[in-house]
Amino acid sequence: MTRPLRILKFAALALAVVLAGGLLWMLFSPPALLRVGAGYAAKMVCSNVFLNGRDPDDVLSVDVQAPGNPLLRLMQVDVDHSSGRVQAAFLGGLAGNEAVDRAGLGCTVLPQGGPPEDISITRAPAVDRPVESRWPEGKIAESDQSVAALLSDPAFAGDGMRALVVLRGGRIVAEAYGEGFSAESVLLGWSMTKTVNAAIIGTLINRNRMRMDETALLPQWKGDPRADISLADLLAMEDGLAFNESYGSVTDVTQMLYLEPDMAAFAADAPLRAEPGARFSYSSGSAVLLSRIWMDRLGDAATALAYPRQALFRPLGMDSAVMEVDAAGTFVGSSYMYATARDWARFALFLLRDGLWNGERLLPEGFVAMMARPNGTSEGRYSQMQTWLPGPDETELPEDTFFLQGHDGQTIAIMPSLDLAVVRLGLTPRRTGYDVVPLVREIVKLSR
Repeated sequence: MTRPLRILKFAALALAVVLAGGLLWMLFSPPALLRVGAGYAAKMVCSNVFLNGRDPDDVLSVDVQAPGNPLLRLMQVDVDHSSGRVQAAFLGGLAGNEAVDRAGLGCTVLPQGGPPEDISITRAPAVDRPVESRWPEGKIAESDQSVAALLSDPAFAGDGMRALVVLRGGRIVAEAYGEGFSAESVLLGWSMTKTVNAAIIGTLINRNRMRMDETALLPQWKGDPRADISLADLLAMEDGLAFNESYGSVTDVTQMLYLEPDMAAFAADAPLRAEPGARFSYSSGSAVLLSRIWMDRLGDAATALAYPRQALFRPLGMDSAVMEVDAAGTFVGSSYMYATARDWARFALFLLRDGLWNGERLLPEGFVAMMARPNGTSEGRYSQMQTWLPGPDETELPEDTFFLQGHDGQTIAIMPSLDLAVVRLGLTPRRTGYDVVPLVREIVKLSR
């Protein structure tokens, strides 16, 4: 055998050993980034298939692969309709993760596999009745053609728009839907869920079950400086906890959402990096802690799991709304609520009405006002109550404007002084450069 041939054979053998070693490593100790991607793929497919009836291949290609990390293009999913499980894996067999549909609670990521805790709630079926009969202020107004024209303009609606609803004077004056979506589609609000979670806490404050100034919020913080964190600190994102909210790699937020079965326990372990009240730091971990805190206040799990529907969704007629839980049974109050665009609009109207619905006060007086009041450390960009505020160049918007905002272009603009709200839902990654403010600005001009 000639020397060049021996070298070639040795190189081929070495390459085979490296590839085999890499395969074994991927099988028994897969990179966390791939498991995050698999968890994300499984979760998104699961929720859209079992809550929305969408085709799993369409969800995988459009919602997961097209807008995401290039590695997601190599994810494959398997959907078991009989068990409600979705398994996802890199190249179909590596770095697997899964999600499961849970009755009345949407889908849950199961990063450790196995059966989830046996929890469910009974969801009242949607009642087939005209929207007008459920709207608290009479019939939906006749369509405002000038507003409708704005919604039909792609430059204002943005790429990937799935739903637009405009409320004025307590009525829907215009709405539009993207191809394949309708008024019956339930759509993910991502971080707009944080504001709904805050409203749930507001109902408990209204019932004298919680206080803004209370501290020592979690048992694991007893005798620890974190015991000084108040409910108000968490709601204003000024709790001082260290939490990395960056996406696209394995950080605190992606690990919590896709690799941790008990998200609240993970977030509660975060150390202090600043004195409570001294620093603004946007954190989905803080929002999940808020879920765990209010759920613990209600005593038993069954009562807590039923509470959002009993205290908020049912009174507002939000029949479609689903808040999802983690594997430990904690609501993912940072990220995972689905509802139709009209039900998101129903929540917007509830805020426009200062927490009143059909004459009943569900939120304490002044609670919604905190959503338009800046906290002390965000330079005017974030409120005291889980909402965003207009930037310095957005002076054409009313002074009392505030925003619910979520990943990939989810926005609700609330303008109480104009009795106006704009709901925009879709799949519009930040890299597209889309900004909803020009649309809101034009609607404001038409509404003054």
